[in-house]
Amino acid sequence: MTYLEDGRCSLSNNPSENSLRPLTLGRKNWLFSDSQDGANASMVVYTMVEMAKVHGLHPYNYLQYLLDSRPGKDTTDAEFQDLAPWSEKARIGCNKKSE
Repeated sequence: MTYLEDGRCSLSNNPSENSLRPLTLGRKNWLFSDSQDGANASMVVYTMVEMAKVHGLHPYNYLQYLLDSRPGKDTTDAEFQDLAPWSEKARIGCNKKSE
């Protein structure tokens, strides 16, 4: 009944359901992960892609940015901050999408 009180509310929840569809389809594929480590690695990549999307970055460009930067044992906290999708350096390096 909320949509009757506020005209900005949508009559449908299709956009919400469509945003969850890839995760639901992937869930069936994850049943076939060979190992726990493989499943964890997949989830790390999916998380990085979704974080890039949330922060308005092109996922491919962001993953390429991370792989080009490849942190090591001697990486400082400040350098890790530059790799975060919300950092200004990441936004510049990953061509922030226009909204």
